[in-house]
Amino acid sequence: MRFFLTILLISITVLPASTHAIADNTASIIIEVEGDPSEHKKYLEVYHPYIDVIATYETLFNGLALQATPKKLEKMESLEFIKAIHPVTTYQTQYELLKEKTKNAVMPASLNDTTYTGKGVQVAVVDTGIDYDHPDLASNYVAGFDLVDLDDDPMETIQSQGMPTLHGTHVAGIIAANGDLEGVAPQVDLYAYRALGPGGRGTSVQVIAALEQAVDDGADIINLSLGNSVNGPDFPTSVAVNRAVELGVAVVIANGNNGPGDWTVGSPATATNALSVGAAANPQTVPYLLETLEDKKIKLTQMAGSTPWNFSTDYKIAQLTSKNIKGKIAFSSRGKTPFHKKAKMAQDAGAIALLISNNEPGIFQGSVENAEDPIQIPVAAISKQDGEWLEQYTKGKKVYMESNYEKSKLAIADFSSRGPVTVNWDLKPEVSAPGTNILSTVPGGYQELQGTSMAAPHVTGAMALLKEAHPDWTIKQLTGALKTTASRINTNQSIPFKPNIQGMGEIQPQKAINTPTIIHNPLLSFRKVTDYKETKKIELTIENNSKQVQTYAFNIPKQQKGLRWNLPQTFTIPAGETRKIPVELSVNSTLLEKGLHQGWLTLKQGKELYHLPYLFVNETADYPKAMGFEFSLKPFSDDQFVYQLYLTDPAKSVDVKLYNPETLIFDRQFLQTEEVQVGMNEGYLKESELGKPGRYLAIITVHLENGELESYQTVIYIQ
Repeated sequence: MRFFLTILLISITVLPASTHAIADNTASIIIEVEGDPSEHKKYLEVYHPYIDVIATYETLFNGLALQATPKKLEKMESLEFIKAIHPVTTYQTQYELLKEKTKNAVMPASLNDTTYTGKGVQVAVVDTGIDYDHPDLASNYVAGFDLVDLDDDPMETIQSQGMPTLHGTHVAGIIAANGDLEGVAPQVDLYAYRALGPGGRGTSVQVIAALEQAVDDGADIINLSLGNSVNGPDFPTSVAVNRAVELGVAVVIANGNNGPGDWTVGSPATATNALSVGAAANPQTVPYLLETLEDKKIKLTQMAGSTPWNFSTDYKIAQLTSKNIKGKIAFSSRGKTPFHKKAKMAQDAGAIALLISNNEPGIFQGSVENAEDPIQIPVAAISKQDGEWLEQYTKGKKVYMESNYEKSKLAIADFSSRGPVTVNWDLKPEVSAPGTNILSTVPGGYQELQGTSMAAPHVTGAMALLKEAHPDWTIKQLTGALKTTASRINTNQSIPFKPNIQGMGEIQPQKAINTPTIIHNPLLSFRKVTDYKETKKIELTIENNSKQVQTYAFNIPKQQKGLRWNLPQTFTIPAGETRKIPVELSVNSTLLEKGLHQGWLTLKQGKELYHLPYLFVNETADYPKAMGFEFSLKPFSDDQFVYQLYLTDPAKSVDVKLYNPETLIFDRQFLQTEEVQVGMNEGYLKESELGKPGRYLAIITVHLENGELESYQTVIYIQ
């Protein structure tokens, strides 16, 4: 069998949207209501019979799904019981080019080292829909619902509906493919809920409605390979996730693709009860360039959308701006010119490959993706230091470099979002799973994608294996077992990646199924230290899952200035029983630097070692104080716009100034308000207050109550 594929960095984002017409004269909306949705449904059926009530929601939130002509739906705004209207949108954009299979493809089935298949476990995929006719998915697909068009056909978006999608099918294949390709749990009962429409986008309430539908349909496990940029625990989708878990449904969520910076995890992976997943970078064959005379090695990070780097001989190196680069490897520095345009210049000039060096320290992920004008040569990113070396070393002489290849170690993908969560300081992600070069199903075939979107369904599949093996276990036992037995991932220097990067580590399904010990809350967040001296206490819940008494002991941590641990030396737990074990940390804040502190505690049981990550924030840290500024036309309004902004700290006021994005010259004051609070802030502007249309750089400045200023920037469009 031959697979056709491409490599993409996948990051699905929930964004605001406008009404989606499912026919020439019909539209679909979801509304939030005050009071009893069932009573409001009866009211609409009597007094507004021209509006079809498709569904009512009262498990995770109060709402109704409606269909009618846009003109009829406009009248909904006048009804007092309507709290908010959440419409649906379409996006018309291009997609990726199919490529040949790479050397580094990861098969989802390779994670399953058990004899289980997930048989009888009901798994819900809340995503872009799935291609349920795909031969590898058809046998497992049971049913689903489309929260975009409000019908029972959750097929992926096709070309005639807007920008086609494939993400949900790829996610579903990682979990449940059962054909030429096998997923982690190939015999689960697969349900699909299309919450994201054309272009892979939709509203948060569509996602919440899909969660509710999945819960009401009896899902055992829900997969959410989606998110936004709001790092806060109380965003509506996070609240809905917590409620779903309280009702007995496991919810597995991608941590996000905004790494490698700290504090980049977004909702709903920020939900306290979610099983949030980071992306492990599987061992790969990685290309590098070698200049033998200088023994100089240059690491290459291939860009999405380019052809694989597979040279076997020496080639001359030359600057992209050189007169003749035909048959050579060109190099250039990163700047204002888009990567695709640089690659096109190199390709048209006859270069066999292009290197683009960073303009700041560190590595970067790039893409030259363009379906209308695909790049046919390899394009790779290199470090700023290596780019500067090339520029100096090639001056006035001919330089040849050979391509070599090495096997990388298991690591954490650079794009994988980091925690912790703001406000409550939860440690996320909780576990990691394969997230790079994952081969899975897509409409019409197979492709290789990468992202935390691919890591999450590996965990969902593993949860299905555990559920089949232990159908009587609670959600806390299932997730606890998976976390307890995860294996820490180390850097090239054999030092564990920090807890907020990997959580407990990479999941191990077989060990989880057979674990004699389940630690229900192994990720220890001691929150924020604000006093001069403060003692924090966490009760660790440990279950002896074996048939004999077990004895446990903590390794005493090394003495650290400003920290003092109070841990039980040795304790026993009878067979089949659960105990709460106190873990106490005393902090002298004046003896420690301000900011995020984290590390590991080691619990021993016989020869088994359990590494428990911990963290706390000393006084303050460099977490974002404001985020998620969004601006859009209010549904069914011609002259009123709605804005949203999430704040993590108490503030006095917020102002938004607009600048020319090219010249950075100040244009005008856009917004200024003193009506702000911690959490989500929402307000309205009239069209007359917006000023002239255009694309602007918005600088959002928050005046915090402690006297400090916090600013960040984003791009907005005024039409």
